[in-house]
Amino acid sequence: MRAVTVTSSGGPEVMSWAEVDDLASPGPDEVAIDVVASAVNRADLLQRQGFYPPPPGASDVLGLECSGRIAEVGDAVTAWRPGDEVCALLSGGGYAARVNVPASHVLPVPAGVSLVDAAGLPEVAATVYSTVFGLAGLGDGEVFLVHGGASGIGTFAIQAVRALRGSVMIVTTAGSPAKLARVRELGADLAISYREEDFVARVREATDGRGADVILDNMGGSYLARNVDALAVEGRIVVIGLQSGRKGELNLGALLTKRGVVHAASLRARPDAQKTAIVAGVREQLWPAVEAGAIRPVIDRVVPIEKVAEAHRHIEDLGHVGKVVLAVNA
Repeated sequence: MRAVTVTSSGGPEVMSWAEVDDLASPGPDEVAIDVVASAVNRADLLQRQGFYPPPPGASDVLGLECSGRIAEVGDAVTAWRPGDEVCALLSGGGYAARVNVPASHVLPVPAGVSLVDAAGLPEVAATVYSTVFGLAGLGDGEVFLVHGGASGIGTFAIQAVRALRGSVMIVTTAGSPAKLARVRELGADLAISYREEDFVARVREATDGRGADVILDNMGGSYLARNVDALAVEGRIVVIGLQSGRKGELNLGALLTKRGVVHAASLRARPDAQKTAIVAGVREQLWPAVEAGAIRPVIDRVVPIEKVAEAHRHIEDLGHVGKVVLAVNA
């Protein structure tokens, strides 16, 4: 079969669409998916650069989500049949013509969403469900701040919070006038330019000094201290990325005063049982809103898998809004 191979750690040029060994048949609790599309996540860029190795036992092929048609099912699988159109949360292997995945990590393509666009849903949906509504427990009437509102995570989080917690004030940061306009269209009440404005001051001003109850942060490092400053009493910060660095200064006195909590959350290396529970929650809690049109996949562009380097460069240049999808067998 064919898959994206990485010749060495480095820039986008180290990737190529090449022939690799065929996959083994799926295990008893797995399904094999003929991949129609995958999607680019920032974790893929880090793995390509040599900074984010796959967890033990996972495929070393890039790609943390995909959509496609089930080609084969394991002996113990009863929920899926060959030919079913699905999307799936992966530990790796999405940048390929076929992938094996636990059957419990597979989702039906939501009604009203194309099979190609569905490739951009599993990773963001699972991340937002497990962090915003899980770890952080965002409640009605609270204030939600998401950094990078124009990213794949951000565009999904804004819509999901608007759909499931209609009384929440949604605040987001973004880096250009076009992106600020887009996140407002998606449902943000307040969009802050991180290039030109102090998000701490703007959040405090907009909330009469209260601050944000839940902060979803893809930046890490240099944002940590300012996130604590922007936090409400009994607020919760969930760090899901490290785009501004791995280390930051934490004022424990300020955190204690606010009785705040800082969570650090990743999805890829979670045990299969946890992923199964998350995928089940996504299907129960979020999929109805997707099928109703309250949440839509925001697709920046669809790029042929042969041009995977171009897709990675586009993400690195911060030119995207939403997800960049790779068409494999579309």
